[in-house]
Amino acid sequence: MRTVNCSSTLTCPHNLTKEELKKGLDTYGNLKFIFSVVLTVMMILVMFSLGCTVDIKKLWSHIRRPWGIVVGLLCQYGLMPLIAYLLVISFSLPPIQAVAVLILGCSPGGTISNLLTYWADGDIDLSICMTTCSSIIATGMMPLCLYLYTRSWDLEQNLIVPYQTIGIVLLCLIVPVAFGVFVNFKWPKQSKIILRVGSIVGVILLLVITIAGGILIEESWFSNIPLLVVTFLFPLIGHMFGFLLALLTHQPWERCRTISIETGAQNVQLCSTMLQLSFTSEQVAQVFTFPLNYGFFQMLNGFFIIAVYQTYKRLCKKKHEEKDLDCNEVSELKETAARSEVTSFLERVEESV
Repeated sequence: MRTVNCSSTLTCPHNLTKEELKKGLDTYGNLKFIFSVVLTVMMILVMFSLGCTVDIKKLWSHIRRPWGIVVGLLCQYGLMPLIAYLLVISFSLPPIQAVAVLILGCSPGGTISNLLTYWADGDIDLSICMTTCSSIIATGMMPLCLYLYTRSWDLEQNLIVPYQTIGIVLLCLIVPVAFGVFVNFKWPKQSKIILRVGSIVGVILLLVITIAGGILIEESWFSNIPLLVVTFLFPLIGHMFGFLLALLTHQPWERCRTISIETGAQNVQLCSTMLQLSFTSEQVAQVFTFPLNYGFFQMLNGFFIIAVYQTYKRLCKKKHEEKDLDCNEVSELKETAARSEVTSFLERVEESV
């Protein structure tokens, strides 16, 4: 395959100065290292704490009757690549940027979704199953989806799927969860404390990553408006269509929230690694901020979903409390009326005697 000549475009690496290119690559390397370390620590901690909530029977029921998993995988490898392709075509992105968006669209779900699912009162067992299954299936589905959707661009490079990174992700997912399940089985009281601490620390880490990401990539926000708009819309549309598909397949509300979060939350670290392995330094310089921007926006969307759900939950709880209060008042009035009737009846009996 041949490389498309992009020397006439402003985003072509040949039009960048050496100073700009060096600065971009250095920034990319520093950001990648920081986020890799933080995300790895967060992944292990969060998955260990969430493993303390896993119900073995419920987990096995998802495996025996994997309807929720099937719907989730359909969203992951059916909807997300299609949404990525339509966004790329709609905004007429240059080839390298278009392929970067498609790589992220074909990536498996990220572990951040498990923590967001917990705070949204979703099905954590289903969330962990979906993340694990999508990561395993990614070894075959990522090359297939990328082959189908990148045929519009004549690329010289072969896109390299980082199987080693996928293996590390699975290891960091399965091992902490297994330890969490063991702790929950042996020490159920202590596991509740671990869950609370882990969930709070996980949220703090998410906030730190979101704020740090926003500060570190501030300079690149307005360098390419079409790509920035695509980055903002992509996770949002993924959440919306994931929820709608789950709703159309008659999934319970708990699963609908879970599938929605899992659909929009992609494995940003895997996409970043694949870009670095597949393209030259000059080409990576054009898109090195894209995965970071996506991670920033998917966290903002996750916080928004949690805020909306928690607000709705509190309003419903308040409404139920008011309803219960009204019911108690009615029952008290009935009891008072009944007591007065009994008293009046006894008085009449005494008068007749």
